[in-house]
Amino acid sequence: MNATGIVFNRPDFSVIKYSMSDESQLHEELLAQLRDDGETTLAKLFDEHRERLLRMISFRIDNRLHGRVDPTDVVQESYLEAVKRIPHYLANPAVSAFVWIRSITGQTLINVHRRHLKAKRRDAGREVRRQPGAGLQATSVSLAAHLVGQQTSPSHAAMRAEAMAGIEQALEQMDDIDREVLVLRHFEELTNQETAETLGLQKSAASNRYIRALKRLREILTNTPGLSFS
Repeated sequence: MNATGIVFNRPDFSVIKYSMSDESQLHEELLAQLRDDGETTLAKLFDEHRERLLRMISFRIDNRLHGRVDPTDVVQESYLEAVKRIPHYLANPAVSAFVWIRSITGQTLINVHRRHLKAKRRDAGREVRRQPGAGLQATSVSLAAHLVGQQTSPSHAAMRAEAMAGIEQALEQMDDIDREVLVLRHFEELTNQETAETLGLQKSAASNRYIRALKRLREILTNTPGLSFS
C-alpha cells in the first residue's frame, strides 16, 4: 500500500516445469483426444482454461461493453467457433491447444466489438486500437488503467487521473510488442512459451523482450509519484 492506496502485486509465474519431451508427449496425447472425441475434449479444454480466457476478455473488452456483454457468453461463442475449426487445427497444430483457443477467443471478442459497436470492418480495427483493452494488442490506455487501478475515493480521483496520464504517456514510448509481451506475461499470466507462440517469436526473444519491458515499466512507475511496483 502506498500514498495513493494503490497496491501492485506481481503475479506468481511459477508453473510446473516439463522437459521438452514431456511437453511434446502431452501435446500429442491431446491431439489424439481431439481426433477421437473432438467436442468433448474441446469442452474440457475450455473448462480447464476458462479463468485464463475470462481474464483476457476482461482486460481487452471495450469499456463501453462492460455491463452489456457477459464475458462467459464470449467464451461460449468461442467454444462453438472452435468446434468448427477442430479439423483445421488438427491439420496444422503448430501451437499449443491453449494458444489456439485463446486466438479464437480473441477473434470472437473482436467480432463482438464489431457487432455491438456497429462499426464497419475498417473502422472496427481503429476502434479496437483506440479504446482501452479493446483489441488483441495491448494499448497504453488499458495498461495505465490496470496499473493505477480503480480508486473510488474522491480524494484519490485527481491523483489517479494524473498518474494514469503520466503512465500512459510513458508507455506510448515502449515498442508495441514489448507492451503486448508485458500484458501477456504479467496480466494474462501466460508462460514464456505461450507468449512466444502467440506472438510468433522465439522463446529467447520473448523472454528478452519481457525482461526489457518489465525493466522499463519499473522505471516508469518509479518516476511516477505515489506509485510502486513489486
